[in-house]
Amino acid sequence: MILLIDAGNTRVKWRVVSTTSALQAVDEGALAHDEVGALTVVRQRHPRLRRALGCNVAGALIAERLEAACAGLGLEWLVPGAALAGVRNHYAAPAQLGADRWAALIGARALHPHACLVVTAGTATTVDLLSSGGDFLGGLIVPGVDLMLESLARGTARLPLADGHFSLQPRCTVDAIRSGCLQAQAGAVERMFRQIAGEARATCLLGGGAADSFADLLEIPVRRVDNLALTGLGAIAALPAAV
Repeated sequence: MILLIDAGNTRVKWRVVSTTSALQAVDEGALAHDEVGALTVVRQRHPRLRRALGCNVAGALIAERLEAACAGLGLEWLVPGAALAGVRNHYAAPAQLGADRWAALIGARALHPHACLVVTAGTATTVDLLSSGGDFLGGLIVPGVDLMLESLARGTARLPLADGHFSLQPRCTVDAIRSGCLQAQAGAVERMFRQIAGEARATCLLGGGAADSFADLLEIPVRRVDNLALTGLGAIAALPAAV
């Protein structure tokens, strides 16, 4: 069995898969950064674990804690490269692409072998274009919904940290703030999707903790898929010569 780990800016997502079906979850969950030691409980629950594969954008300290929790499994960290698992990386410097984005693109390719827009709405929202041929064409990174709300509260004298509601025609300040942040997310996604809209079966694969806050606003084909990075790590783990 294999332990897959996606160490993000806010949480660490994990998934246990079998070596014979690395795209099918046996067990999964999420932990706060200060709870990663609880992975030892996961290991006790799955004594047949023999390998760990992960991606990390949470920094060196979290990596060290995860490596300690996975001692004996030989935790391998995904490093983005020029090509892997049917996806070609056209970043100007391929290694500078976030490992979580790279894993999510590979996961998207495994689930939907057609043109797609890979969107992960978390602390930041990433919006990445993947061609029908498996080429990563480029993408956006924008502040996530909560970061947008917090930045307005921090950077202005009179705008509150808004707990408003979405409206197409907001008529109070908190609703105007909330609606503006959600429309900004949806607008960025829809504008990027235009680049592949004419391709057969083009779809937006949307995941992340904030995805539901603006999913209903999108006027494009959408498939809700969470934890694409873990799916991508599973696809990599299934390769004959994996990472």
